[in-house]
Amino acid sequence: MVAIQKEVNPHFEDFLFDWKQKFQFLVGGYGSSKSYHVALKVILKLIEEKRTALVIREVYDTHRDSTYSLLSEIIEDMGLSHKIRCVTSPMQIRFPNGSKIIFKGMDKPEKLKSINNVSLIWLEECSEIKYAGFKELLGRLRHPSLKLHMILSTNPVGENNWTYLHFFQDRKNKRLVLDDKALYRERTMVVGDTYYHHSTADDNLFLPDSYVEQLEEMKDYDPDLYRIARKGRFGVNGKRVLPQFQVMPHELVMKSIEEIRKPMYRVGMDFGFIESYNAVLRMVVDTEKHYLYIYWEYYKRGMTDDKTVVELQEFVKTGERIIADSAEQKTIQYFRQQGFNMYGAHKYQGSRLQNTKKMKRFKKIICSDACTNAVHEMENLVYATDRNGNIIEDEFDIDAHTFEAAWYGLDGYEVTDLKEVVQGRPSSARPAGRRR
Repeated sequence: MVAIQKEVNPHFEDFLFDWKQKFQFLVGGYGSSKSYHVALKVILKLIEEKRTALVIREVYDTHRDSTYSLLSEIIEDMGLSHKIRCVTSPMQIRFPNGSKIIFKGMDKPEKLKSINNVSLIWLEECSEIKYAGFKELLGRLRHPSLKLHMILSTNPVGENNWTYLHFFQDRKNKRLVLDDKALYRERTMVVGDTYYHHSTADDNLFLPDSYVEQLEEMKDYDPDLYRIARKGRFGVNGKRVLPQFQVMPHELVMKSIEEIRKPMYRVGMDFGFIESYNAVLRMVVDTEKHYLYIYWEYYKRGMTDDKTVVELQEFVKTGERIIADSAEQKTIQYFRQQGFNMYGAHKYQGSRLQNTKKMKRFKKIICSDACTNAVHEMENLVYATDRNGNIIEDEFDIDAHTFEAAWYGLDGYEVTDLKEVVQGRPSSARPAGRRR
């Protein structure tokens, strides 16, 4: 083919011709032009080499107005539509050298089984695809001679999404590949066999100023969307349940606990087995400052009660009172028979909401950095939402076992409601922090 000239954004120039790594992960804000440059990169590669490329979205029908439309537009703009055929039924793009682009959706996984010799896969909006689907596609990426490549592009989402856990860090399992903050600073990085690329609307020189101004306006009315759309950064996606939650080094937490004038020690336990976790927390309440400290945790699943009893024997020796999930009365009885000072928490209709409100009334919730699972579950815990986007005040984006363990451990203790204090002293005139 003749030499091709195409104006591109400078931040993407090196990316277009860099094929050293197997994985290329592009994350960015709205209008950054990442999808455009991925599409252009794929076209240029298939012009150069005879390959079969597979373009994936979670839902097949969304290709027509996104990836297929974008690729077709670029081919037309390059003046190559008379040589590269864009077929609409089924959607496919065919090159004169035998290369082709095929489009599939993960909503029809059976369609993937007939695909052979795919050496290049593009996962557009990869955060919408399930992790199991990503691993399935890795198995479809194979060719007897050509080097294999997978390009993943997405807007950032919450840190619980598999894309963040796989390509950046999984704090729960203590796995760190790359600190995303380093990527925001460096813009492009290579770690192992993965090329990382970060972009924002500022990198797209073809955007009108009015579009960028609209993105800037989000800062005032939707900070979460501003972080995603304008800054192109992962983070908490939704309204945080515990904005006062903070993490401190373990030594500082223990020192702070020693200085509490009137400490109240509590232990809570949430039961689990296969999918759920047995979670136990040791906590201290500063009843004067209305601070909650979390300084010790136990967190395991797949444990039968007899094994858990052995691993928690220290509670038999200390005689510490454990307040546990009262839905598991048989389990509580078993633990009591084994010498544990264990009781069930008071549960009633609406108790989930009331327990959540109780936790929110603490001025600070300070967690030791040694309690990695409590940090993972509570630091960025957000409310679930209904189909209209309204928050559900007693449901969350994950099953937070440590959060529920804290509920149970604090059973019977009430934190002063600051709203009542502002409006006037509580009618009972009960000193703050006393147990009812």
